[in-house]
Amino acid sequence: MEVQEYIAELERDGDLMATAAERAGLMSTVPPCPGWQIRDLLRHTGYVHRWAARYVAEGLPRPVPNVTEADILAAEPPDPDLIGWFRDGHAGLVAALTSADPELACWSFLPAPSARGFWARRQAHETAIHRIDAELATGGGVTAVSGAFAADGVDELIMGFFGRDQRKLSDVQRAGRYQTVRVRATDTGGEWRVALTEDGQLAAEVEHHSGASPDRGAGGTSEADCTLAGPAAGLYLLMWNRADPATAGVQVSGDERVLTAWRDGMHVTWS
Repeated sequence: MEVQEYIAELERDGDLMATAAERAGLMSTVPPCPGWQIRDLLRHTGYVHRWAARYVAEGLPRPVPNVTEADILAAEPPDPDLIGWFRDGHAGLVAALTSADPELACWSFLPAPSARGFWARRQAHETAIHRIDAELATGGGVTAVSGAFAADGVDELIMGFFGRDQRKLSDVQRAGRYQTVRVRATDTGGEWRVALTEDGQLAAEVEHHSGASPDRGAGGTSEADCTLAGPAAGLYLLMWNRADPATAGVQVSGDERVLTAWRDGMHVTWS
């Protein structure tokens, strides 16, 4: 996707998130985030928006000192000001990305063609997932995402986060056994395969095939302990732990215990 497409998604989802938060109320619980209320969701996402905007606006070459999630959730502003504070931070991030030089040089933490592209992509998906959280807190439906954006979010999760964090991947490895998960988007054609191997040290191998055939030969992506197949939008919700397979319209074949272990053990967290 192009940088401007990410910025448009970010702008849309931030507005939808604020609207859903107003509808739900600050004290409403957030089902995908145990222990959180809407007030916590707003503080977390509002902080992340400001944190990301600093790298883009100031061209920071190194990570700023780490702040714990507990510190973020205990910080100002007071509850009556939260919605406005969130909207201000979201608008600031959109403005920073929109006006940023395409050749921007600053710190980032996943591979990307450019720093501006990295931050636009990461914050678009960060905001989309938490917008979904806010909508789920209202007890109503979830605004759909496009197949292209959803497939991109699955790709970022698998090729970016899963590929870089072998410690988390090892949490879902069944000891002493080769384990593979195949993810196939039936509408957009994207196909991913994650292999977890035990050879003295755990190693994560991630593959992406665009427009992949469902009938790959030996050693191809069709061979897996567990296969997830469905529309990209459903895979997006499932892989980010925002829906179960039935709700997401995703078919699970093979060893379903692999999916259970995967969902229990693999989470993207602030730290």
